[in-house]
Amino acid sequence: MRAPIGFRISNRRKSLGFSQAGLARLVGISPSYLNLIENNKRDIGGALLNRVATQLDIAVDELAGRAEQKLLQDLEEAFADPVVESLPFRAEERRELVAQYPASATALARLHRAYTDAVANADSYANRLRSDPLLSQLLHQVLSGVTAIRSSAEILEDVADLDDAERQRFLAAIGRETVTLSDVARSLIGQFDTSSQISRNVSPAREIDDLIIERENHFPDIEDVADVLRLEIEQAGPFNVATLTEVLATRFGITVVFGGPPAEPDFPGQYRFDVLTNRMWFQGATTVATRQFQLARLYGELAAAETINQTLHSAVLSTPTARRLASRAVGSYLAGAMVFPYSRMLADAESSAYDIDHLRQIYNASYEQVAHRLVTLRRPGHQGVPFGFLRSDPAGRLTKHFPLPGLLLPNSGHACPLWAIYRAFGSPDAPLRQVVRFSDGSRYLFLARTVQRRTAAFHEPVVASSVMLACDVLHADRTIYAAGLDLNDMSADIPVGPSCRLCTRRDCASRQEETLSPDAGASRTRAPLLPSVFALGGEP
Repeated sequence: MRAPIGFRISNRRKSLGFSQAGLARLVGISPSYLNLIENNKRDIGGALLNRVATQLDIAVDELAGRAEQKLLQDLEEAFADPVVESLPFRAEERRELVAQYPASATALARLHRAYTDAVANADSYANRLRSDPLLSQLLHQVLSGVTAIRSSAEILEDVADLDDAERQRFLAAIGRETVTLSDVARSLIGQFDTSSQISRNVSPAREIDDLIIERENHFPDIEDVADVLRLEIEQAGPFNVATLTEVLATRFGITVVFGGPPAEPDFPGQYRFDVLTNRMWFQGATTVATRQFQLARLYGELAAAETINQTLHSAVLSTPTARRLASRAVGSYLAGAMVFPYSRMLADAESSAYDIDHLRQIYNASYEQVAHRLVTLRRPGHQGVPFGFLRSDPAGRLTKHFPLPGLLLPNSGHACPLWAIYRAFGSPDAPLRQVVRFSDGSRYLFLARTVQRRTAAFHEPVVASSVMLACDVLHADRTIYAAGLDLNDMSADIPVGPSCRLCTRRDCASRQEETLSPDAGASRTRAPLLPSVFALGGEP
């Protein structure tokens, strides 16, 4: 769902006293075309958006309404919640709410997030009660204690001819059970308090998403320190695995081992750093790209720990888990900035039309590493093509994503089954592109490809993932992946949605779940039958 950029251009132009013809002349377009843009009948992006922003003396992000796009996405989920889905919302109601009453829209989005977190907490407690043997035992003791107290109390109340000795015996039993019940209750409360502290926020991934969106997936301080660290390393030799191994040993006393048994046989993985022995171990089958990237990350995390902490200091990270994951994400960002220096990477990307395979060869990097770095080329005034990034496992679950403003992504679970990220599994190691169109008219170029790590032995299963880059079709012609496509021919677009539950296309033959769209209530009885789960991706 797009933010109303055209309205914002019109309002800003009028406030500055520009005529429509005057602004059109300054940015090099016709007045009629500018009129279409201001009425949100034509998309605007890329160089034209930059020229308009310059003439209107306003930041591109403010003009494009990046924050409003994120708010629109949050409201899309809130309005599609089952609790309110039957209400007769108008199609443009969310957009109007964001444009006219942004504070109210923000309040609704925050309340919905708090509500979903509360529901998730309740589900967590319910699962804990069902599965935790200790809690089950404590609840059984509470029930037994209450039953014993009630039984003794009923005898004292109903039996009138009890002598004093018998009455004292029952009173003593009630006292003992009460003390026991009090102790059990304290233990039970302690268990819930511990559980609450461990999972106070049930979705640290959403907090990290908010951090990435807030910073627009660009961290200037990390970029600056990456350039400094790269120069330090290159003083010892060319930037490669051998030089990184040398500088880690010289500066931090770290021994790097390739192959052989891992330090912790029960948790081998592809690589592992042992803090106690100062030893970095790599599985013998790991690629040069993996070794280079992980050694760069280790060097960066040790040499720039203070910068990483300062970057996360003001971030809203409410749990240790969220802070640990955010620190790891920033460490990976730092490694990417060291392997792919910003200015050089942007120049190489532009000159090669963002050819990922070509960039892999230049930097001795993996497909996924290059895709990650392309997403972060967002330095103000020196930006690359704005990409979003997704990764999926073979089961279709999204395991990593970097948001793209305007592109509605589900926060968890599965995306639309028609997306290229899933179709790529049918053509391993081959890039798959598609131009898609969402129900709000927004169009994107999707580029997906499978990736997999090397196995170290015959018995290890080969597990592939699919990674996908997404960019607004307005920027697609800057990439090699638009070659041969007629981007003006919308008849070839693939109609998609964000996910089945958030999609408003009720006639989609690939639907796997009932829609939760707000306008679905009236027509729910006319919805097409959902296909069998066995038909996902083909005939059973």
